[in-house]
Amino acid sequence: MIDRAVIEDIAPKGVLRVALNYGNRVLVDRSAEGRPQGISVEIARLLSDWLSVDMSFVDYRRAAEVSNSAPRDLWDVCFLAVDPERERLITFTDPYVRIDGCYLASARCSACDASELISSNVKVGSVDGSAYLLTLQRKPGAENLCVFPDMSTMFAALDNGEIDAVAGIGDIMQSKAIQRVGARVLHPPFMDIRQALGVPKGRFVAAAALQDFIHDLSKADVIGQLLERYGVSRTCALF
Repeated sequence: MIDRAVIEDIAPKGVLRVALNYGNRVLVDRSAEGRPQGISVEIARLLSDWLSVDMSFVDYRRAAEVSNSAPRDLWDVCFLAVDPERERLITFTDPYVRIDGCYLASARCSACDASELISSNVKVGSVDGSAYLLTLQRKPGAENLCVFPDMSTMFAALDNGEIDAVAGIGDIMQSKAIQRVGARVLHPPFMDIRQALGVPKGRFVAAAALQDFIHDLSKADVIGQLLERYGVSRTCALF
């Protein structure tokens, strides 16, 4: 039986409020009926069952909206990529899955790989507050980044010729490249996006309990099975 102090620190309102970042469609999306679905949703349900508490979802369009709202007591648990900037507001578990961060180059861009893209000084689009933008801002080529409020605006700029490449989650970049003549995903990936559970800073009991929870899921191969179910390679699991 789970200690009452653990339940109260993870879900102090009596309901587990789960922040869902719809900006990462590898982990969360909507069904044809509009219901949330995906790996993050499945893990949240398992956590709700483990705690024996009801659950509600708090929807966000972008990761930045999730992390920036951490001090406002709007959610209890989130699913985000670990980044030093976010760790100012959020305590993360160990990462449980790795996702590639990749560049998509348009037909106008002649770069053959990721390093050539950076050396060519072309303008590269990225989404404000995303884990990959936070990382790219610390890397060579940061001066060529063009920041957009969301993915739709970013791809509109790519299609209009305002930028010649974009950065994002590898699987999403691949699906977008297929839709554009001459576009392709460049290799190698520019980063590993390491996804973890997070709680607002100061919830020490909750953070320790979630660390044990996600380790237990991984050891039992639950994470691997979820990745496979949603079409993500098992090799992305980090345990």
